[in-house]
Amino acid sequence: MAGELVIREAGEDDLAAIVAIYNDAVENTTAVWNEVLVDIDNRRNWVRERQKKGFPVLVGVKDGETIAYASYAEFRAFDGYRHTRELSVYVEKTRRGEGLGKAMLSALVDEARARGVHVLIGAIEAGNTGSIRLHESLGFTHVGTFREVGQKFGRWLDLACLQLILK
Repeated sequence: MAGELVIREAGEDDLAAIVAIYNDAVENTTAVWNEVLVDIDNRRNWVRERQKKGFPVLVGVKDGETIAYASYAEFRAFDGYRHTRELSVYVEKTRRGEGLGKAMLSALVDEARARGVHVLIGAIEAGNTGSIRLHESLGFTHVGTFREVGQKFGRWLDLACLQLILK
C-alpha cells in the first residue's frame, strides 16, 4: 500500500525533483511560459530567495519521493500589492490526476491565510481547463482573461486570471 502524501517546506534534498518537474513543464506544457531549462543551482537560488522573503516553497512527498511543489511570491513589485500573492503549483508528470494538485494548492491557501495574505492570484494558460477547474474547486473565481499576451510552441497564449480573497 502506498504511503500518505506529506506536505512540507522544501529542502536541499528536494532540488533534483523540483528541477525535473519544472523542466518537464518548460519542455512539454504551457503551464510555464519559459523556454529555458534550469539546473540545481538555479532552483537552489530560487528556493532560498523565496524563503528569505518569507514565502513558502512546499513540496509533496510520497513514499520518499518528491512528486509536487507549490509556492507563491509577489504579485507585482509595488507597495500597494503587498498583501497579494501569485501562486504556482506543479506536479510530476506521471502523478497528475491523483489529487496532488488539489492537496498542494489547499496547503498553499492555508499557508497564505496563516501568513496574513489577503488575495491569492492564479495566472493560468486559458486552455488549461484542468488547472482552472482545480482553482475553482477551492473557491477561486475567474476575474478576466488577457488575450494573446504570451507565446510558446509557436502560438499565442491567453492568460486566465483567477483570484481567491482570503477571509
